[in-house]
Amino acid sequence: MPFNAASPAVPDADITGLQWRPATMEDLDNWAALIARTAAVEHPVWFEKRGDLVHLLESTKNPAETSTLLGVDSGGVARAYGRIAKNPEGDKATGMACVDPDWQQRGIGSAVLVWQEEQVRRRFDADQAAGHTDAPPRLRIQTEEQHEHQARLLMGHGYAAVRWFNEMHRPLSQRLPEVVLDAGLELRSLDPSLFEPVRQAHNDAFRDHWGSEPRDEESWRFTIEEPTARHDLSAVVLDSGTGEVAGYQLSSFDPDSAADRGFTEGYTELLGVRRDYRGRGIAQLLLADAMRRYTDAGMQVASLDVDSANPTGALELYLRMGYAPVNRSMTWEKML
Repeated sequence: MPFNAASPAVPDADITGLQWRPATMEDLDNWAALIARTAAVEHPVWFEKRGDLVHLLESTKNPAETSTLLGVDSGGVARAYGRIAKNPEGDKATGMACVDPDWQQRGIGSAVLVWQEEQVRRRFDADQAAGHTDAPPRLRIQTEEQHEHQARLLMGHGYAAVRWFNEMHRPLSQRLPEVVLDAGLELRSLDPSLFEPVRQAHNDAFRDHWGSEPRDEESWRFTIEEPTARHDLSAVVLDSGTGEVAGYQLSSFDPDSAADRGFTEGYTELLGVRRDYRGRGIAQLLLADAMRRYTDAGMQVASLDVDSANPTGALELYLRMGYAPVNRSMTWEKML
């Protein structure tokens, strides 16, 4: 394995041909170019852009010095990277990585994965010592079903697929659904005054969702400020009597993806309804409203992702609203 004998978690520069260090703001263009170059070959449904990387480097919970690893060649070109993320009170960490297609099949992916595992162990040790959690270290990594080489790498390191997710599309050329909002509820476009109430509603709505953890102010700011976020395509349902957020949908639009995918799409990033308001057609109303917003913006497809085992019956709802599965991804897990 291509590791440094003096520091086993750090890939060996002599063997890998890359120099390894944490990512910095000076690396943004180089780092983003690596990810885009890899995406141009592997065609993932989604990949990190420069703005996403800025948020990563600004994180206080996951400092870049210990949460990122960048491998550059002798000319200073980024050829591989890995990162981890963990909430102090969380029972898991998540990881992401990529290797330049021209540098694959050299053991570099394995080296990055071993680094991720070691950093996760250290994070759990620190959080346990601080009394934040008593959970054992666990790393989760998500891949798309089409990327079989990633699945082979993970299985070779003892990971097992524990959850499956469906990407679903709904052509906007079809007749759009008509949904009437219940009395006592009102629909509003997302605006800054609703950012914090929607965060609280999200944490409430997702308490029973697998793998979900409460989002604090920092992680929510990154969600709201995500480079492709479109507040004009997002909406909130309020209780007219109390002003409480009953449900919400946050949408995004990536103009660059149309060239690769061959169509324009409005994407529902998050859709949630608080328990006390479920069963009143709020999710259906928000989806129908999103479709109209996407259509008015000239988009061709409404899309979203859903956990195949979502406890709220979301998959069945989306099917009834005209969505159909088009791609599948899976979450892999390993106890460390």
